[in-house]
Amino acid sequence: MPPATTKTETQSQRARLTVPGMGSDHCGGIVKSTLQKLDGVQEVQTNIAAHRVEVDYDPARLDGDALRKAVEGAGYDVAAVSGGEAGGSVQITVPGMGSDHCAGIVRGTLEKLDGVTDIQTNIAQHRVTVTTAPGGPDGQALRRAVEGAGYDVADVRTEQDSDGEADAEIEQAYLGQAWRRFWIAAIPTTLIMILMMPHMFWQPIPGYLAIIAVLAFPVVFMFGGAATHKAAWRSLTNRNANMDVLISMGSLPPYLIGLVGFVYPMTSFIEMAATIMTFHLLGRYLEARAKGNASQAIRKLLTMGAKTARVERDGQEVEVAIKDLQPGDIMVVRPGDKMPTDGEVVDGESHIDESIATGESVPVYKATGDSVIGATINKEGRLRVRATRVGGDTFLSQVIRLVEQAQGSRVPIQEFADRATARFVPIVILIALASLAAWAVFPDTLRPILDWGAGFLPWVDPEAAVPVLAILAAIAVLVIACPCALGLATPTALMVGSGLGAERGILIRSGEAIQTFKDVKVMVLDKTGTITRGEPKLTEVVTAEGTQEQQLLGWAASVENASEHPIARAIVDGARERGVEPGEVSGFSSTGARGVSGQVDGETVLIGNRKLLEEQGVSGLESLDDKLSELEARGRTAVILAAGGQARGILAVADTIKDESIEAIKGMHALGLHVVMVTGDNERAARAVADEVGIDEVQAGVLPEGKVDAIRALQQRFGDHVAMVGDGINDAPALKQANVGIAIGAGADVAIEAADVTLVRGELTGVVEAMRLSKLTFRKIVQNLIWASGYNVAAIPIASMGLLHPMIGVIAMTASSLSVIGNSILLRRAKL
Repeated sequence: MPPATTKTETQSQRARLTVPGMGSDHCGGIVKSTLQKLDGVQEVQTNIAAHRVEVDYDPARLDGDALRKAVEGAGYDVAAVSGGEAGGSVQITVPGMGSDHCAGIVRGTLEKLDGVTDIQTNIAQHRVTVTTAPGGPDGQALRRAVEGAGYDVADVRTEQDSDGEADAEIEQAYLGQAWRRFWIAAIPTTLIMILMMPHMFWQPIPGYLAIIAVLAFPVVFMFGGAATHKAAWRSLTNRNANMDVLISMGSLPPYLIGLVGFVYPMTSFIEMAATIMTFHLLGRYLEARAKGNASQAIRKLLTMGAKTARVERDGQEVEVAIKDLQPGDIMVVRPGDKMPTDGEVVDGESHIDESIATGESVPVYKATGDSVIGATINKEGRLRVRATRVGGDTFLSQVIRLVEQAQGSRVPIQEFADRATARFVPIVILIALASLAAWAVFPDTLRPILDWGAGFLPWVDPEAAVPVLAILAAIAVLVIACPCALGLATPTALMVGSGLGAERGILIRSGEAIQTFKDVKVMVLDKTGTITRGEPKLTEVVTAEGTQEQQLLGWAASVENASEHPIARAIVDGARERGVEPGEVSGFSSTGARGVSGQVDGETVLIGNRKLLEEQGVSGLESLDDKLSELEARGRTAVILAAGGQARGILAVADTIKDESIEAIKGMHALGLHVVMVTGDNERAARAVADEVGIDEVQAGVLPEGKVDAIRALQQRFGDHVAMVGDGINDAPALKQANVGIAIGAGADVAIEAADVTLVRGELTGVVEAMRLSKLTFRKIVQNLIWASGYNVAAIPIASMGLLHPMIGVIAMTASSLSVIGNSILLRRAKL
């Protein structure tokens, strides 16, 4: 048994906490700093979009319950804790477990692990379900144990694999709770407003103070008010003041001071307390709803997958839940059905709508041997598809993880907002207390400001008593300050930007990539598979005098059909595209890289380079020399065909340019980019492609290991503003070296893993769209930060001078957060 599987040697575990009230970076910062204070916490990552916190910790010193208590102590409710010490159920698919004997071995191996409480084996489905106690082994530890017993593991699935649906349910429940708290508070507050108008402007109402005190009590102290004060108290005791502290200080004192009116005649502040709390609850609801709209792309992805699949079991079609699919299952996909999971077509042909994955609306033709993506839609034919990836390994799951990673990441420019929000609430409290003291000590000095404001602000009363003016100013400062607007500036823009990108086949891994991408000056392109298709194709057919093209193609296709060389396959496919099928060949022979020969219809046919044909005594080569040189100068691989000892023509093969490459490079130039092609091809072939598509600079003959050095050299010339686009495994190191690595999605998984940006469609035009998206997203972040900072810098001094009524202040505070969210949502209208 591998030693790493025992609990005693486990050094780190990860727990995931769902915190519905963590709606901005301000809140995220409080939660993060609270957890970092715990002894044993190693790393904390917050994701505002998903209301999620992931904590790496030492299970010997902490458990999931301690993490929950810490977050709740900071003033935030925890809806769920999963992973780590929380224990749970893990499903392991073991294809080789085909008998009770095998199941007994697997069970015995797993029972030896500390923390395993229950094991259930299912021979028919080759599945083991393991229940672990808090602190027990995780899925990977269980995998290692089973593999150590000699059995391959095809899939490991934990309860967290369905976290997407659970998170959506939690978010919806939180939204419903926010709505209920608001309308329960709104009813008595509305009654208070109705009573206040005639009482102030028409006829005093007997017992008015008692009536509004009773009506306001449930608003301020129960329902939403109680939750706010509880969160504020926990936050203060944890020495991390949050937004709830400001609202509590802005609503509790007015209510309590208003009660003095029962024993000493004075202005009532109870109406203000109820109004502040009600508008705060309204703001919470509207923020939650608006943020839901901002993150709708990820929610859309979560709901796009099929719920069930038809699979062939024992010769019958049966319907199973998606979670029960196993790699290797044969799925039956009818017209109009969604692909249940990623797979390979084993029978049938159809057109598939892949718009969910690529953003491309034109359906793609698929036939036997082609790969299909889960959640895409089968348009017409009946397909039999072998499942290749299930659960968390599917393309859709990877996209969701990438988008969530981007939404939870940080942008370097955000450091200013982080520093500001960390100290925001204490500073606002100090300003409020200073305002209270200033009005109490220097009323005559400050009253001229009110005289000036009374001329255009109807709520300003210069004749009010000094205590009233002092209280109004202090409360206005508390309720108009809005750390949430600053905290929402970056994550809401990232939510919308990353979601918009995902809908269009552009996956951006991090916020840092967005900020770096906008400053890129040099775009480095690999040639094969990026600018070109990466597949040789017959491009030109040149016939000698007296030879027909169909005849030349017939000879060529017949001989080359016996070869597996890529150039041979390109010639055969090219002949078929031109209506010529290969004939019979006999006496086929190959001379390696130089050429091939064979007998076709009694004629000896020789295909190869000029030197080979010259050695074989072929005549008439001189008449083709000029055309041969011209084709080679254009980067073509040209071979000569001879029949009966006479040169009959030239067949030119090339890796053809992708249709969109020229348009994409024009777009890069329009963005002011210097475009460089780095390729292992020879100078002549590389230059031919570069001239055709408009490349600025060519670096040819660069081996895979030399691409990293080429990127470094460009960074020395142009600074840290170099991006690279690649699609192959050998591109991965260079993608890492570049300031922004961009992977063509059709390429190797390792290249995608190394990249900062992935283009799912595999089209170069996506690079231009991705750069425009990064510029637009970063612009929104800057706009949000400027607005949120400007709002607080302007509003707080105005409030402290007594020019803003607290009721106006709380409305302005709510509007500031909503304006930041709304500005981010406007990004969805962008044209890339």
